Amino acid sequence: MHRRSFLKLAGLSSLFWSTMLRDLCAAQGPTVAVAEGTDHGRITRSAINALGGMKRFVKPGNTVVVKPNMGWDRTPELAANTSPLVVRTIVEECLQAGARKVKVFDRTCNDQRRCYQSSGIEAALKGMKNVEVKHLEEERYRNVALRGKALSEWELYGEALSADVFINVPVLKHHGLSKLTIGMKNIMGIMGGNRGSIHKQLAVALADVNAVFKTHLTVVDATRILTAHGPQGGDIRDVKVLNKVVASTDIVAADAIATTLFGLRPEEIAVTVEAHRRGLGEMRPDRIKVIRV
Repeated sequence: MHRRSFLKLAGLSSLFWSTMLRDLCAAQGPTVAVAEGTDHGRITRSAINALGGMKRFVKPGNTVVVKPNMGWDRTPELAANTSPLVVRTIVEECLQAGARKVKVFDRTCNDQRRCYQSSGIEAALKGMKNVEVKHLEEERYRNVALRGKALSEWELYGEALSADVFINVPVLKHHGLSKLTIGMKNIMGIMGGNRGSIHKQLAVALADVNAVFKTHLTVVDATRILTAHGPQGGDIRDVKVLNKVVASTDIVAADAIATTLFGLRPEEIAVTVEAHRRGLGEMRPDRIKVIRV
């Protein structure tokens, strides 16, 4: 065979196999890591490492926002807020990856100072260099055009919008209205204004916000889950120890797999269905690659 013809054929063959590999990866859908164990710091790292490690997301000099759920004046044992150990581990990983600054905050439902204290998150991060546990400031909200089905615009927290990397760290728990609150609902913690008003069209409104505001990494705390009387809880009898952490770059897929850990199907959660319908992520478990570590 003439050398030029051979090279042309080789080039076509290379293109064929690279296209096949790309299509195969696409067909496999997003990846969700599920780590299990009683060492909650270790399993948090394991879940992130299964996705390629924190250096995949955080580059040297980046400003990172780590957004847990710490909306309630509840202690960690009651599972209404994200585990302090899970949050601290993620912050440590960000710093090791070279983050210049890590900011941790939430717009709470109960008194902010009490929530930050009772949740254990403020204490867990105390003294860490280049880490700021922020109390939100009203003047830092910015009006954002959403052009959604329920919300045309809304105020979102400016430091979440300007961060180089946004890591969403919800706790998996029951919610009286939406059945569950996981990653997509945890984004309410960066919303200003009268958030109560969106509950009339909650699933649609949350999809509106998540369609515009992108989470780079979702890490779901399922170490202890609140099985009833959420989102606030308050009764230790409603808490179940699962010893699991779920992580994904696809917030819909993360929510979907976390939902199955709760004993429900993704199609039972309205915001998951709405987000999937809009192409914000994958909700079908058979089209999600689950890595168990």
